Amino acid sequence: MHKIILIFLFIYISQSISFSNENNYFLMLKYKKVNVRYGPSFDYPVKFIYKKTFLPVKVIDKKENFRRIIDHKKNSGWIHITQLKKVNSLIVLEDKIVFKKNSKFSKPIVKLEKGRLVLVTKCISDWCKIKTNDYSGWLQVNNVWGEIR
Repeated sequence: MHKIILIFLFIYISQSISFSNENNYFLMLKYKKVNVRYGPSFDYPVKFIYKKTFLPVKVIDKKENFRRIIDHKKNSGWIHITQLKKVNSLIVLEDKIVFKKNSKFSKPIVKLEKGRLVLVTKCISDWCKIKTNDYSGWLQVNNVWGEIR
C-alpha cells in the first residue's frame, strides 16, 4: 500500500515540476531603463535598474500585470509587463564564431565573446541569422541565453 502511495506521489510531483518549467518563457526589455522591483506592485521599492535595451530575461512567475524574471546572471525581480516585449535577442554564454552562411564550413566573420548580446533576424534549425554592431551573419544557437519563438 505504501508503495502505491509513493508511486502516485512521485508521479504528481514530477508532473508539477515539468508543468512549472513549461510555464517559463523568455521576453526582452523594451526600454533603456527598466526598474526591477522586490514585489509585484509599484508599492514595492526598486531592487535594481536594467540599463540595456533588448536584454533577454526568463519569466518565471506572474501576478496581474507584473512578471517575475531572472536574467543570465541569476538576478531576479518583478517587472511591469509594459516594460517587456516578445523576444528576438540572445546572449552568448561562451565564445562563438559568426559565419557568413549557416554552416561551420562557411567563411568566419567575427568571434563573439561570452556575454555578447545579439539580435536575431531569422532562424533555420539550430542556426540563427544575427546582427550585432557592424556585423551580421549566422550563429549556431547552442549554449545561449534566450529562445526564439
